[in-house]
Amino acid sequence: MILPQPSAGGAAHALAQLPVRTALPALRAALDGPGTAVLCAPPGTGKTTLVPLVLAGLTGEGPVRRVLVAEPRRIAARAAARRMAWLLGRKVGEDIGFTVRGERRAGPRTVVEVVTTGVLLQRLQRDPELAGVDVVVLDECHERHLDADTSAAFLLDVRETLRPELRLVAASATTDAQGWARLLGGPDGAAPVIEAAGVSHPVGVVWAPPERPVRPAHGMRVDPALLTHVAGVVRRALREQSGDVLCFLPGVGEIGRVAGELTGVDAEVLQVHGRAPAEVQDAVLAGGNGARRVVLATSVAESSLTVPGVRVVVDSGLARVPRTDHARGLSALTTVRASRAAARQRAGRAGREAPGVVYRCWSEGEDGRLPAFPDPEIKVADLTAFALQAACWGDPAASGLALLDAPPAGALAAAREVLTAIGAVDEDGRATERGTRMARLGLHPRLARALVDGAPEVGVRRAAEVVALLSEEPPRAYGDDLAAAWRTARRGGDAYAARWRQEARRLAAAAGEPGARPASGSGSASGAASGSGEVSGAGEVPGSGRGQGASGRTGAGSGRRPGGGESAAAARNTGGVSGCGTGTNGSSNPAGSSPTDDAVAGLIAALAFPERVARVRGVGSYLMASGTGAELAGAGPRPGTRAGDTSRLREAEWLAVAVADRPVGAVSARVRLAAVIDEATACAAARALYSSGEEVRWSDGDVVARTVTRLGAIELAARPLTAPDPGLLRDAVLSGLRREGPGLLRWSSGAMSLRQRMAFLHRELGAPWPDVSDAALLERVEEWLGVELGRARRRADLERIDAGQALARLLPWATGDAARFEELAPERIEVPSGSRVRVDYGGEQPVLAVKLQELFGRQESPRVADGRVPVLVHLLSPAGRPAAVTADLASFWRDGYRSVRAELRGRYPKHPWPEDPSTAEPTRHTTARLKRG
Repeated sequence: MILPQPSAGGAAHALAQLPVRTALPALRAALDGPGTAVLCAPPGTGKTTLVPLVLAGLTGEGPVRRVLVAEPRRIAARAAARRMAWLLGRKVGEDIGFTVRGERRAGPRTVVEVVTTGVLLQRLQRDPELAGVDVVVLDECHERHLDADTSAAFLLDVRETLRPELRLVAASATTDAQGWARLLGGPDGAAPVIEAAGVSHPVGVVWAPPERPVRPAHGMRVDPALLTHVAGVVRRALREQSGDVLCFLPGVGEIGRVAGELTGVDAEVLQVHGRAPAEVQDAVLAGGNGARRVVLATSVAESSLTVPGVRVVVDSGLARVPRTDHARGLSALTTVRASRAAARQRAGRAGREAPGVVYRCWSEGEDGRLPAFPDPEIKVADLTAFALQAACWGDPAASGLALLDAPPAGALAAAREVLTAIGAVDEDGRATERGTRMARLGLHPRLARALVDGAPEVGVRRAAEVVALLSEEPPRAYGDDLAAAWRTARRGGDAYAARWRQEARRLAAAAGEPGARPASGSGSASGAASGSGEVSGAGEVPGSGRGQGASGRTGAGSGRRPGGGESAAAARNTGGVSGCGTGTNGSSNPAGSSPTDDAVAGLIAALAFPERVARVRGVGSYLMASGTGAELAGAGPRPGTRAGDTSRLREAEWLAVAVADRPVGAVSARVRLAAVIDEATACAAARALYSSGEEVRWSDGDVVARTVTRLGAIELAARPLTAPDPGLLRDAVLSGLRREGPGLLRWSSGAMSLRQRMAFLHRELGAPWPDVSDAALLERVEEWLGVELGRARRRADLERIDAGQALARLLPWATGDAARFEELAPERIEVPSGSRVRVDYGGEQPVLAVKLQELFGRQESPRVADGRVPVLVHLLSPAGRPAAVTADLASFWRDGYRSVRAELRGRYPKHPWPEDPSTAEPTRHTTARLKRG
């Protein structure tokens, strides 16, 4: 883009009109004093463009200083540099320059250089003193990207230990000013907070929720109905308002979908995101030529840059952020509701140049339920790259770093496990020589491992090309097959293919390919772009999130070079790991020949994500080494792929899954990008996950004893174990008992009665009578079942154990109370007829079910537990059917017997029914039998 050169007077006028100028005296005083400051300035005030020029002395105010401005996004870095150069009437690369991944426009005369935070991190690792730099401005620090937080921590460390004269400014439109002030001020007190009043134009709010409910976003999926609604709101805004429309959407896919639905509108539809070609981005930022424009953008347009001509904002209310699914071992960019702070930032875009309007695609009631601020990335993202940066900085635990939010201990520990497995850090967490090399590649450590270990096996250039493909997920039109996507990129002439070639050249040069020419700016490359191409931090793995956190905590262990063990190819060429087979799907190459594209793509993907090597378990269904299931998405190729590309994955026995996410409500992950591999490659790449040994466990309702070879959760081979270790057998039986409960034992009626009587005494009298609930019995299982457990080898052995005999061991024998057991909770009670009737202790109250005539002559109901608990008497008819229930026998004889007698006398005339049962003779027989004696 070539911006028109302003006249000297025009530039001076433009600079003089920027509202942030009023805050500059206080800012200069703060930097000349304590040396740190927090600058809060609304959008459009000039904090990104005027402040660096003034601090550098390029406006004639103050001495000339070298200023480094760090932006969270490449597009913002390039745009800021070009805007500053335009204001001064200079060319980019002279006084004003920029460096982003793969592109550098700066030279010896550059005074103000704009870089991404990822580039800044790389420079700090190479040159902690930042020799020659006088001032560092961390712009848009409110976005709380991990690279920005890490850069701030490193810079504060540099000020404290190496260069106290280095000046530091944290600048933002909306931020936790006091928190940043305390952080930058350190132990000497808070840094000054300088606020600049902006010239804000009023922005009206139009609430425009969908007429019908839409499904909430989940993972990378957004309900197409919502996108259709957003497109409709854009059309409505074009009808109702004047000026250009800026529409915020979460990612590139949603932008393309909405752009397709806006076909035919009377406006130019443009797309702004990190993946868009530089010339398209520049054209959007340069302004229109008179025709109305609709700019569809990701959150890149929230801050740092102004899109001229915008009077209307349409906000979908969604954002895309990194999240780690520790339960399934997946990290990914996921779609969430935008925060209220982000919504304010977006709305402000409509009021940058004149009064405007924002259309919010949600209801006013929903607005109050939105989160106030976005989550800091350090709290939710994978921390593998952060942990490597901290280790290279000399603080593996990150305990000495000045951070607004401490990293979660669990996520940091998981990250260190990954780094240890790939040989990037030693057992104490310190960076190894290999780890330092990985960090300098400007890649997520997983991809750096794949490049470092894969290059000697398949060639630097080919390894670099596949890693470049993984560092920025290819368009969905490239298909699901990684090797096929690689071929498409080589043939392609689109913007993605151009960026991919540039990144492949950079990586090949960084990995030491003979004769490779570093891409422009490669010496300060910041690493992979995020899934939507917005943030350029070195810790990102696009499409699979910014790294894999817990998913790789046990993996990635083979292929270490100096200090790291044997290479992947060495293991593969010698049969890999004992127990692993050879390839059967054609992805391997004959010994001595050049590996095929499929073999190269598979090896690199497996080296990067060893816990994601997966074995087929059904049609289109796989089990990954991490234990997570994976399903291939859909059948048939996507547009732009060859007919067999996708179907090849469905026919493969083994896959190396490079990108996966989890659909709404699904238990398994969905494969979005994978390569066909063979078993030998899987074993070589995931060597650290290989295990072989005796396995004695409770499975599917019985003890299973086998010798098993596994690759993580994938079972490679198994054979029965004839003489398992007795201790392992006992543990397995005990595990089954705890899993399925005491019901596995043989519970005769006597055993059940014993347990119920013991439970009754525990409930009514407490100690020393034991608790015999399932949980209590399992907790004390060794006390009452230890002998039998030692002899049991399988379920059938448990089923033969007499539970009653074992349970009796829990009676309080030691105290002597066990001798009173029958007295306190008698199994049977003798009734006046002479019968001994069993008592049922299974309910809340003991029950004695007895024929009514057998209780004639008894005045009181029976009582148990030392007379504390009355027995509930179920009075039965001569036929044994229920006639009455009472806990007070005397009351029943007095009040209830008369009505029961009247009813039963007619039914059973042969039985005695005396007028006064309390004095009558008890009997089990009829009247005639009684007369016979």
